[in-house]
Amino acid sequence: MQIDRVAFRNIMAQFGAAVSVVTTEGTAGRCGFTCTAVCSVTDDPATILVCLNRSSQMNSVFKSNGIFCVNVLGAGQEGLSAAFAGQTGVTMADRFARDRWDALVTGAPALRDAVGALDCTISDIKECGTHTILFGKVVSARLDSSRDSLVYFNRRYHALPVAPTHSQQSTLALSNAS
Repeated sequence: MQIDRVAFRNIMAQFGAAVSVVTTEGTAGRCGFTCTAVCSVTDDPATILVCLNRSSQMNSVFKSNGIFCVNVLGAGQEGLSAAFAGQTGVTMADRFARDRWDALVTGAPALRDAVGALDCTISDIKECGTHTILFGKVVSARLDSSRDSLVYFNRRYHALPVAPTHSQQSTLALSNAS
């Protein structure tokens, strides 16, 4: 027995998720996409997973480059999310031109105004149904804990305010030891 796809999607819309733009750059090119399917796998070694549609033209680019950066968006960055989701009809170059980017360790584009950035090397790849699961070993991270986060819930964007604690910016260099 298989669950109805519409029912499944309606249930999944009730899961609130951080909105990220996942980027890569290398010999296969520079690209990025909007993603809410990002998950922590383990903290030792720091590893995350990202799901990318197998039919996306970007799939082979990410695999070939072997790196990615998860850029966690903040409140007010809905337009950037829409652009990288392909909803605005602009080219990939135009998507990147919307904001300021730099790089951490791997060279993947890191959004300067992101709430956080997780810079990764691809450690494993699995295919599951319509998606490719990219496992990334986090080699560097940057956090701006003073910014409100952008979350997607019930098919709409919402701002998630920062808890009323101290604000700080930090860059973390994680060990590359195996």
